[in-house]
Amino acid sequence: MQTGVLRVLRTTAASWWRHKELRRSGRTGQAQRRERETVLRDLGYLKQAASLSNAHVICGEGGTFLHLGWTTVSSFAPIERFPLATLAVAGGTPFIDIRSVTDVIAFANLPRVARDGSVDPEPWSPGRSVSLTTYIDTVEGLGARIINDPRPRQSI
Repeated sequence: MQTGVLRVLRTTAASWWRHKELRRSGRTGQAQRRERETVLRDLGYLKQAASLSNAHVICGEGGTFLHLGWTTVSSFAPIERFPLATLAVAGGTPFIDIRSVTDVIAFANLPRVARDGSVDPEPWSPGRSVSLTTYIDTVEGLGARIINDPRPRQSI
């Protein structure tokens, strides 16, 4: 594990208001234990992001979401202020920046990314899900910016 990643996760955990309050009230041991648990949980999220084929980060006006199959980690902040999502993207997790998408109705009507990697045979039915690459194809057409694109590159 890279020292820089651990440093960011430790700093983030220590900055949480609850952990700071524990330290302020003299419960340093409890604060350290909770911070350690938080770092281990976040490391688990980063490992999932690196290993799951359908993991991705989405950033829009409503905040940033790290989608990990059946688990979603989110913040109301943009990705620039969400260190866990930033680390996941730096590690190669696909990033879909929808802040430039103007057709919110079309975006709202998009199917979701399949949580477990399976794809519905009829992706445009209610409760529908599609592969991450199909989702990226569609959302890119609406004006989203894609980083760490998982789609195979086409040679010209």
